[in-house]
Amino acid sequence: MPDRVASGVGDGRRMETPVAIADQKRPDRFELASGALSMRAVVTRANGGFDMLDFCDVPVPEPGPDEVLVHVLAAGVNNTEINTRLGWYSSEVSAGTLDLGDDESEMSAAADQRDGGWNEETPFPFVQGTDCCGRVVGVGSHVDPALIGDRILVRACIRTHGWDDPSNIWMGSDFDGAFAQFVIVPASEVFPVESTWTDAELGTIPCAYGTSENMIHRADVRSGDHVLVTGASGGVGAATVQLAKRRGAVVTAVAGRDKTDAVLSLGADRVVARGTDLVDAVGESSVDVAIDNVAGDDFGHVIRTLARGGRYASSGAIAGPIVTFDMRTFYLRDLTLIGCTGWDEPVFGNLVGYVERGEIDPVLAATFPLEEIATAQQLFLRKEHVGKLVLIPPPLDDAQRNLVESLRRS
Repeated sequence: MPDRVASGVGDGRRMETPVAIADQKRPDRFELASGALSMRAVVTRANGGFDMLDFCDVPVPEPGPDEVLVHVLAAGVNNTEINTRLGWYSSEVSAGTLDLGDDESEMSAAADQRDGGWNEETPFPFVQGTDCCGRVVGVGSHVDPALIGDRILVRACIRTHGWDDPSNIWMGSDFDGAFAQFVIVPASEVFPVESTWTDAELGTIPCAYGTSENMIHRADVRSGDHVLVTGASGGVGAATVQLAKRRGAVVTAVAGRDKTDAVLSLGADRVVARGTDLVDAVGESSVDVAIDNVAGDDFGHVIRTLARGGRYASSGAIAGPIVTFDMRTFYLRDLTLIGCTGWDEPVFGNLVGYVERGEIDPVLAATFPLEEIATAQQLFLRKEHVGKLVLIPPPLDDAQRNLVESLRRS
């Protein structure tokens, strides 16, 4: 494995928000000055429908002293980009992602409440995109120029107060992300990767696999554990099947009946059809760990499958965030419920190692040109695919290639 870029947050000290990222609070940053070098990007203008996705020309960003400029090669599509655009994280919302898109009243209430982001108010207008496979083409004054030319993955979750504090910010949610030809990120979050995978295949990794590995890490999945994985045909679910099997777990996956063969091919020991009574199918008190990003009406049934001392981990609730369950099951069985948003220190470096050593496989369903983001998200919401959809930005034009060459020589 190549050496990783040293992180300024790894020693537990507070890391201030990087200069160029802090500058992204300015809503006028997308205005093109005369003669300015431009790039193509999808700017999400406000909470709302697909009409809020604006594929347009914006200035190429300039990295601050501790940042790098990355030429984006591939950017995956995730639930979180849709959730953020819809305002799903708002306290005003009770519906699942699929239902919220058709609920104008809840979307409007979320927009009025202005609390639909992960942390603070979503910084509209901004560029979304949490997954990034790219190539470093420019570095700030404090960054080793040897990074230039490296193909990299970006760790989207930044622990701003060090690893002992759960505070975090996210690329594509709190600052501009990878739905563009270029993105700036802190050098500490760039991980060179040596792999024969294509750019699009690497673009499936950061958000889904990082989220999954973080849940598995926090739930302390061990060899021989019986792990229940809901939503197993989606990006996070498919990753979880592979990553749990990598640790030697026995995996029972939940997926649509028509996706059984695909999920079994990922390594699942058994697939239960979505809509089946989980307690009847899996067994009361039969599971050591549940990794559940679905929630909704089945949440209580998932909890009932957990054995005494069982662990439940979640980083999402696509079927609905408001759930009910019997508290007696929780405390009488000594269960542990684990919320997982901020990634822990070993997670992303471990993932890059798994890729480089061939211990996991990409699950790439399809690719789309960046300008077809609305089509890709519509397909994503139909949930007919297995794995990840990935967006490919336009090729660089002559002026952009000249910029990259000049930065390489400087």
